[in-house]
Amino acid sequence: MTLFLRGVRLERERIHSTGYPYSLPIFQTLDELTFHHPVTFLVGENGSGKSTLIEGMAVAAGFNPEGGAPSFQFETESTHSSLFEALRPIRGPYRPKDGFFLRAETAYQLSSYVDEMAKSGRDPERFYESYGGRSLHEQSHGEAFLSLMLHRFRGEGLYILDEPEAALSPMRQLTMLARMHELVQSGSQFIIASHSPILMSYPGAMILQVETGLTPTAFDDLEHVKVMRDYLDAPERMQRILFEE
Repeated sequence: MTLFLRGVRLERERIHSTGYPYSLPIFQTLDELTFHHPVTFLVGENGSGKSTLIEGMAVAAGFNPEGGAPSFQFETESTHSSLFEALRPIRGPYRPKDGFFLRAETAYQLSSYVDEMAKSGRDPERFYESYGGRSLHEQSHGEAFLSLMLHRFRGEGLYILDEPEAALSPMRQLTMLARMHELVQSGSQFIIASHSPILMSYPGAMILQVETGLTPTAFDDLEHVKVMRDYLDAPERMQRILFEE
């Protein structure tokens, strides 16, 4: 089992603010987060801090704040928090041969930077082979993300993803699940913030519920899973409750 990032430590002596993001409950109790499995999910309600934590870990690990490979150096607007300044990565004995940080809210800027790199190179067509053979802007959001998974993610890599299911239909989420397994089998590590029960069902994944702390939680015990099952089992009953005046 290859773990390129074995954890992160929150060094409180490097925190010089009581405001966001340190005002979030998760950062009141977090000292150290340790990874034990090649696939880790951070799961929680909107505003719980999971995406902020994912972003902070990615930047602390050396990725560009707006996404991409560690070598990507573009910046359109500084919207990331200062969390990375207080996070110290705990690295494994081996360095990844590949890596990518996907931040959903900056996907457009990432696609534009890929186009810039292609145009500045000697062989744009060959460059685009790693991105599905054409500009990411010429693909739908979901197609573009799958192109990254299928062509740009090469294995033996560290992949940090923030809510990747936002772009994907249920069928495409299954495609992602299969590709994830191929990449894990080739020695990759994934750290993912997600709301998707499909993705969270990955066998052997470590699932951390983000609330006031980080709680390891079994798949069947997740609120996301329970709510989805209850609704799909009896949508009319749930709708009567929801629509009751």
